[in-house]
Amino acid sequence: MKKKSYLFASCKTWHKASFEALQADSESKWAWVSTPEELLEATSTLKPRYIFFFHWNWLVPSDVFSQHECVCFHMTDVPYGRGGSPLQNLIKAGHNSTKLSALRMVKEMDAGPVYAKREMSLEGKAQEIYLRAGELSIDIAKWMIANEPTPIPQSGEVTLFKRRTPEQSALPKDGTLTSIYDHIRMLDAETYPHAFIEYGNLTLTLRDATIVDGELYANVKITLPTLIHEE
Repeated sequence: MKKKSYLFASCKTWHKASFEALQADSESKWAWVSTPEELLEATSTLKPRYIFFFHWNWLVPSDVFSQHECVCFHMTDVPYGRGGSPLQNLIKAGHNSTKLSALRMVKEMDAGPVYAKREMSLEGKAQEIYLRAGELSIDIAKWMIANEPTPIPQSGEVTLFKRRTPEQSALPKDGTLTSIYDHIRMLDAETYPHAFIEYGNLTLTLRDATIVDGELYANVKITLPTLIHEE
């Protein structure tokens, strides 16, 4: 029997190990794409059964998702929480857990029919949550490959999330220990705009927040706008 082909689309290096594990599976053929150019090249030469978008920062061309079965993973119980920055918006809204939804990609963002949903904790810092979501996405992808389910249309009231801007990573000037802790941890991931404080000409970046005995601790990196050389 001819092996079926699948595309693993991600712009995050932390997914590489999962891709390599799938690639080692002799029952299927996998290709990695990490840029829009690589995606177009792969879809022009391969006929993938599914294209799995595990983490993708660009709009997918309509001719790609109309000609191929494209699967995206969204960190909300859709139709609640369609839109940008789901992890951060969920934590800001006070959620401790969510559902990871596997959707068929359509023109309207995060509006496609649902293949599967899985419960997921929002504990820990953003990097840990993204890794958790990645592992869960791989499990769903394996299940889909084995079962080839028919996606079910979304139902219920639609709630939209707005994509956050880098300026919103500034540390709030007031709040509780828990809300400040949540602000720091929800931004604490590779390539994401971390929590920061502007102090004069200095930028203080905060990571690795913890609360111990009613006090909040965090690692701080101080940077200057330009490198100053002392005589």
